Amino acid sequence: MCRSIKTLRPPVLPEEATEEDIRAAALQYVRKVSGFRAPAAHNREVFEQAVAEIAESTAKLLQGIEVRGGAARIASQAAHAADAAHAVQAS
Repeated sequence: MCRSIKTLRPPVLPEEATEEDIRAAALQYVRKVSGFRAPAAHNREVFEQAVAEIAESTAKLLQGIEVRGGAARIASQAAHAADAAHAVQAS
């Protein structure tokens, strides 16, 4: 996977992914798959169409994903971090 593409769903991303986040991920994907950082003039239209279609599909995916236990997991991680911070202060 391309290292520049971030996970765009909660709880990894604290807030909802923006259109800019989604488009950036789609662009990185198309760049990786095509092998081109920027398309030649004769490929620009198909390149941009692919970015738009992947961004649209990504937005639909993110809207449909149900993250179970995400809030509980975040609360548990926060509690562990608070306990660790308290232990450091106590010593």
